[in-house]
Amino acid sequence: MTKDPDRRRLTIDLVFYTGCLVYAVVNTAVAEFYGYRVWANFAVAGYGLAVVHTGWLTLAARRGKPLSGALGSRWLGIGAIGLFAMILPLGMLVIRRLTGVDWLITPVSWAAQPEVWVIERSAKLLLENGTPYVDVTALGRAVEVNDYTPYGPVMTVFGLPRALFGGGPVADALTDARWMFALAAVACVLLTLRLLKWPKIPVSAAQLALACPLTALTWAVAGPDLAIVGLLVLSFALATTGRAILSGLVLALVVSAKLIVAPAIVVLGVLLITRRGPRALGGFAAALVVTTLVLHVPVYLAGPKAFVEHVFRFPLGIGVIKSPAASPLPGHLIASLGPVGTAVSFALLGIAAVAILVWLLRRPPTTGSDALLRMAAGLVALIMLTPATRYGYLVYPLVLLGARLVFLAAETRETAVPGKGTAPPAQQSATSS
Repeated sequence: MTKDPDRRRLTIDLVFYTGCLVYAVVNTAVAEFYGYRVWANFAVAGYGLAVVHTGWLTLAARRGKPLSGALGSRWLGIGAIGLFAMILPLGMLVIRRLTGVDWLITPVSWAAQPEVWVIERSAKLLLENGTPYVDVTALGRAVEVNDYTPYGPVMTVFGLPRALFGGGPVADALTDARWMFALAAVACVLLTLRLLKWPKIPVSAAQLALACPLTALTWAVAGPDLAIVGLLVLSFALATTGRAILSGLVLALVVSAKLIVAPAIVVLGVLLITRRGPRALGGFAAALVVTTLVLHVPVYLAGPKAFVEHVFRFPLGIGVIKSPAASPLPGHLIASLGPVGTAVSFALLGIAAVAILVWLLRRPPTTGSDALLRMAAGLVALIMLTPATRYGYLVYPLVLLGARLVFLAAETRETAVPGKGTAPPAQQSATSS
């Protein structure tokens, strides 16, 4: 509850919610996908309510008569967004999906994005063939984008409920993979907060990680990235609280679902050796390697060619067909100039990677918030400079930055507890970087 709201914070809130509202309004008219338009129509209500409420708080603050009680809380806008831009559109799209429009070539009819169907199919294939990947060269027809499952084997887990228990309208609605992604993300948030001893969550953290349109839209129409980033944040919380082996295990699950988060291996490795020493790093590395091998080797042996084609060649743009991931980000725009442009794009990506590695080694993170900042920066560089990528992947750094604010709140509280003293000098300097 905010009894005396800071005007500057409310102004920032108002600008943020207004920008989100504009994004939603635009999508009601121009979005290519049916699910996006459904989301946008609900989201307009959520962001609109947030704008109205924040405007009311701002006006009351300027008059020197701030609102009290629930109506005076900045969290009310977050709640409106959670209901109208996340929960309600997801429920409607799950029901709409029962009409059976998956796999059509008409995006204007999709009630779920292709990654949802693909992951559910991968689970069915795993149960039938021992591998979630099909040999695209043996289909007997031209290869299509949706023949690919460009994820690691762990992602298949989210489709297992549908494969095992689906079949009727009620069962299909309850086992939609988006519910599994959402449940995993929520579980990771709760476990992370528990590990951090339930810090007070800043509203700005919720805005970045939850209320941002990229998060809300992903929640309603797809969802795998939210489950993965949730597990990623959990692995950082485990490392920060001294659970190195569990951190390595969870990170292995993350990397074995989506390779985009692989840079976390380096960030967490540096964090652990700086914060806990070589023994912790050894436990982390052992858990990471062993778990990754256990998860990958059986699937690889079941179909080596298909595994490499789906997990590595297709995402890298060297598969039988190219990935359609082509948002107009700098890396793609530069690469579109031809072979020289592609080389320049990869060169810039390499330079960025070296710069971030130097930052890691010269200013090694000693707190979870520091490590999350470096991870977010690394992913921004990767997403912006990779030739084939999607702007939707920016949900990763946004959530990580939101999580960083929560970690900072926990760290600040710990240093303020009587008898615990202040953070070591290395921690203090790293926190300010």
